[in-house]
This record gives sequence, C-alpha cells and structure tokens, in this order.
Amino acid sequence: MNQTVELVRLWGEYEKENPEGTIETFCRHVLASSIKKERAIPSQLQMHPDLNGALIKTISRIGKFQEIYTKKALAGTGLDQIEEFGMMAAIFNLKNPPKSEAIFTNMLELSSGTNILIRLKNKQMISEYADAEDRRVKRLQLTKKGEKVLKEAKEKILKVVNMLTRRMGDEDKLLCLQLLSPIETSFFPLIQKQKNKSFEEIYAEQLALSPADR
Repeated sequence: MNQTVELVRLWGEYEKENPEGTIETFCRHVLASSIKKERAIPSQLQMHPDLNGALIKTISRIGKFQEIYTKKALAGTGLDQIEEFGMMAAIFNLKNPPKSEAIFTNMLELSSGTNILIRLKNKQMISEYADAEDRRVKRLQLTKKGEKVLKEAKEKILKVVNMLTRRMGDEDKLLCLQLLSPIETSFFPLIQKQKNKSFEEIYAEQLALSPADR
C-alpha cells in the first residue's frame, strides 16, 4: 500500500476516536502503536511492573547507570559523587546563591546538603560570605580551585551522558524531553512544600487535580 494513503487512513481512524487530537498527538500515537508490547508470563514467584512502573523503573535504572559511571569518571578530580558536582554547578549557575537555595535546587535534605557543602569547603572548592543586605544569610561562591575542578568534572560527566545516549538520535532525545519535562516542571516546586506531609496526603492532593494541572 502507498505509504501516503496508509498515513491518511491512519489519520482518519485516529481523528474519529480523538476529534480534538493534533498532528503532534497523532505522531505520538503512531510511534506508541509501533512498539511491540511484550509482557512476561505472570508468575506467583515474581512481581512485574505495570506500564507506569515499567516507565519509572527504566528512568530510575538509567539514573543508576549515570551514578555508577559518573563516580568512576570523577576519580582523580577531587569530587567523590555526582551530588558534589550538582552543588557546585548550582552555585555557578545561580550566581553565588544562599546555602538553602543551592541545597533545594539539588532536591537534597537540609542535613545532607549541608554536609556536602562542608566537604566542599574543606576541600577549598567553595567559600561563603555574608549577604550584603542581610548578614544573617550566607552566600556561596566557587574558589579558583573550585572553578577549575568544576570545568574538568563537567567534561567527564558529558562523556558519561554521551555514552549513555549515543544510540539515540537528536529527534528522539528532543521527544523524550518534550514528554518527560512536564513531570519535572509539575513536581519540582512541590517537593519542598510537601516535605512535612505524608505520602497519602500528597497522593490524595494529586488525584484531586485535573490531568492538566498535575
């Protein structure tokens, strides 16, 4: 069958079921339909994730790969973990932020973030100074040594992410960002506000929102 004719047929079927659908959502539908849905045979001795679980599991495992390879890549730089790099990058990007802002940007607990800052200060990679308007507020800045280490570490981490994503084309990467960015945008502002709430409270709040607001 002529591919143009097939495309028109598929669009017609999609438009009937999704009258408000766009070309963008149609393309996603076609891509999703082309993926073979292979499921493991259920077993009483195993637990298999549903579609949502499989997606989050894949994202989590990729994050774990990055963590493992980044630790190896950072060997010799003076940094021991990705969180130290993230803290230094936040200080650089936020232009000498208060301690709390640098910690929150990295989604760390206050105690964990404070310990990382102490380690970086002991390594002489960062320093702190009193805010000009409110001297009770301590701001962070990179030292000359810290700037050099951050630059070297960035080059190594870029090698890690390039290695992990090298089998994907740029269009696939952009599509992944387009699909996943709304989750990050939605939840990032909530994490700090929800720290004193139970999971059941958070879950109930999210279910009460309309899909567009989640």
